[in-house]
Amino acid sequence: QVQLVESGGGLVQPGGSLRLSCAASGSIFNIRDMGWYRQAPGKERELVALITNGGLTNYADSVKGRFTISRDNAKITVYLQMNNLKPEDTAVYYCNLGWGWPRRSDSWGQGTQVTVSS
Repeated sequence: QVQLVESGGGLVQPGGSLRLSCAASGSIFNIRDMGWYRQAPGKERELVALITNGGLTNYADSVKGRFTISRDNAKITVYLQMNNLKPEDTAVYYCNLGWGWPRRSDSWGQGTQVTVSS
């Protein structure tokens, strides 16, 4: 069983920063990528940032230049540094781990609330 534990969410004022962390544990093999998704009320879940096992990154246009994704392979942990936060960044943020071979498996964290408000 694979478990993802997220931390770091909270309430922050516009222009502020937060750092999310997600640590994975369990019977994991052949890690493909790790990423962060978010879901705002009334909206579909969307990709925020992704980092492959080789270190390649991909960001949603709305967060480019403000968010940075990184990972610690030894700890199977992914981070999301969020700077210059805006009210529209308010959402529940979910960690995702893609792993397995030959078939891909996806594991999800429980979600952490990020609220940007003055």
